[in-house]
Amino acid sequence: MANTSVYTGADGSITLSVPSGAEGEAADAIINENELISVGRATGVRVEVHTDLKAFHELGQRFPTQLRPGNVSISGSIGRAFINGALLKLLLGEGANSRPAGAFIQPAFNITLLLANPATDGVQNTVTLHDVKLANWVYEIPEDQFVMEKVGFMAASLTVQDEG
Repeated sequence: MANTSVYTGADGSITLSVPSGAEGEAADAIINENELISVGRATGVRVEVHTDLKAFHELGQRFPTQLRPGNVSISGSIGRAFINGALLKLLLGEGANSRPAGAFIQPAFNITLLLANPATDGVQNTVTLHDVKLANWVYEIPEDQFVMEKVGFMAASLTVQDEG
C-alpha cells in the first residue's frame, strides 16, 4: 500500500550512522564525540537526485524519439542552528584541528531522514543516503537573525522505504 500521508518539517528527524571502512571509522569518532547521532536544530534540509538524461532527436522531428538515462548524482544541503564544529569536522576530518602533514581521510557517513506524522500511527517515510561526504560548509552570522551553519553534501546512493 502506498503512503499517502502529508508531512511538515515538524514530522521529521535526521540521524547519522557510519558505513564500514576507514572513512566510516573517521566519521564514527566525530559523531560520537559530538553526540551527533541525532542531528538537532536542523532546518532547510534538501535532497536532490539528478539523472543525466540524453534526448535523441531524429532529423525532421521536433520532439525526442528516445530519452536515455545517464549518470545519477545525489546531493543536497542541511542548515543547522546548533554550532559546535561537528559538521566542519565531518567535512575536514583531522584537517579541522590542525594542518595535516600529508593526505588525510575525509569521513563518510549515512544520513537517515525519517518523516512520521503522530496522527497516523505506523505510517512513515524513510530516505537513507549512503556514503555521504560533505562538499562545503558555510557559517553565517547575520546582524539580527540566528547564527546558522549550512553544509552541502553528496551521496553515493540512497534507499527509500514507505511504511503503512
